[in-house]
Amino acid sequence: MDAFIYLDYNATTPVDPRVLEVMIPYFSELYANSGSSHLFGLTIKEAVEQSTEQIAKLISSYPKEIIYTSGATEAVNLALKGLDKKDGRNHIITLRTEHKAVLDTCSYLDKIGFDISYLDVKQNGLIDLNELESAIGDKTLLVCVMLVNNETGVIQPIKEISEIAHEKGCFIFCDATQAVGKIPVNVKDLGIDLMAYSAHKFYGPKGVGALYISSEIKKNITSQIHGGGQQFGLRSGTLNVPGIIGMGKAAKIAGEEMQENIQYIENLRDELENSLLKIPDTYINGDKNQRIFNTSNICFSGVNSEQMILSLGNISVSSGSACNATTSKPSHVLKAMGMDDLDALSSIRFSLGKFTTKSEIETAVHKIGKIVLQLRNPD
Repeated sequence: MDAFIYLDYNATTPVDPRVLEVMIPYFSELYANSGSSHLFGLTIKEAVEQSTEQIAKLISSYPKEIIYTSGATEAVNLALKGLDKKDGRNHIITLRTEHKAVLDTCSYLDKIGFDISYLDVKQNGLIDLNELESAIGDKTLLVCVMLVNNETGVIQPIKEISEIAHEKGCFIFCDATQAVGKIPVNVKDLGIDLMAYSAHKFYGPKGVGALYISSEIKKNITSQIHGGGQQFGLRSGTLNVPGIIGMGKAAKIAGEEMQENIQYIENLRDELENSLLKIPDTYINGDKNQRIFNTSNICFSGVNSEQMILSLGNISVSSGSACNATTSKPSHVLKAMGMDDLDALSSIRFSLGKFTTKSEIETAVHKIGKIVLQLRNPD
């Protein structure tokens, strides 16, 4: 079988060999519990603290503002379920284009007494700031908007959103899973109160993520996992030390190599798009300018995306979020942007990474062109 050509980096990324190298000793020789009070345990605790400094530096936060989780989904749940109501506020505003981790958690909160507003987006996938401002009322507790959309790569104007939210006296939560480690993210400058992200999206291990909680609102968060009182009592349980060490190393590498990766991957993404858009009846979904450099969501009109994915064989692409890859329903993100079912079901997400090569792009473009022609003209 031909080697896989992996163009699905938004689903997950391979672990950088340098990350794996620093993790391995913490599975074997350096196995002590970071919560133990003996010298061995304190040595591990120090290593965890160094990793936390690296992870905090990547988003320009303080180390004490980082709470480790099993990934972004748990971080989302801790943020949304754990945020205490204040002054009787129980209204949460979010977008219809959010990740299912947010939408499903909001659906749960709706069942237990919260009032949830789901805002539409414009055809390009961006929020209407005037609509947001109008939606905020006296009972609004939280505005919940992701930084980079996982399907289209559209970047929302989080700084402007947070300014509107704070002026109205409510908090801002941001799912930054597709942004952290790829583009500069400064939580202080953006005015973010709570932010979820995950190591496996920037060449770290799966099973470890974090929730940034601004020092100013830490008192407003209630733990969702109880036990030994670890992590300021906000998330009990023995720390995933190898995962944290790996996440720290991945964060350090991401910060050092970010600009180089942006330039390299964006050039490949542009080459992919320029070639594929020469195919008749194809177009880009989402804003072409206000989006992340590694993602391209393209509609191949009249071509069923699931059939294309199967036909591509060793070329790994996606028809939407990895969390919904087993469904044949049209993407809720593309539907929220006004696309009809047929075009939504004809769209493919390409997401590139630092290990993608020019030859892989060339091979993929050639094979996709042939398959689109075959699927449009089956006879």
